[in-house]
Amino acid sequence: MKVKKGKEIEKSDIEFLEGEFVKVNQSTIRSVEGSHIELQQVGALSIDGEKVEVIQGATALLKGNEVNLNQSISTVTAADKVSINYSLSPVTISRENAVSNRSAVGIIAAKEIKSENTSAFMVIGNKVEGNITTLLDWKSALALGSVLGGLWGFFSLLTRKK
Repeated sequence: MKVKKGKEIEKSDIEFLEGEFVKVNQSTIRSVEGSHIELQQVGALSIDGEKVEVIQGATALLKGNEVNLNQSISTVTAADKVSINYSLSPVTISRENAVSNRSAVGIIAAKEIKSENTSAFMVIGNKVEGNITTLLDWKSALALGSVLGGLWGFFSLLTRKK
């Protein structure tokens, strides 16, 4: 389904949606592409847009230039600028900056990371500001990688056929 400018969709089950300005409420979508995408209470498999705003939604793959997540879940989020508020994102990658407020992220990577009361598994950034609780710093990540690499090497020696 192609949508022209200014189309709003509510309470639908959509396979593919494309448009310049897309606003969807309380629906499920397989794939969305567009310039400006606003989704509220929507479950989507793939979202690709220039400016994407998701409020109380769930997505598997979310990419765009500017992404805002508010009270949402996104498995993989990739953008130039990412803003995550009260949300869960296991993988967040940003080219420029990432802002995370009261959220949970698995791995967050960006040039600049600004955070307030956020929990993360691992943070990779050039400049990190704010209150962020991480499970792994660079030293413990290096140690974990060494242990896992050693175990993999050991078990590959045991399973080698002669």
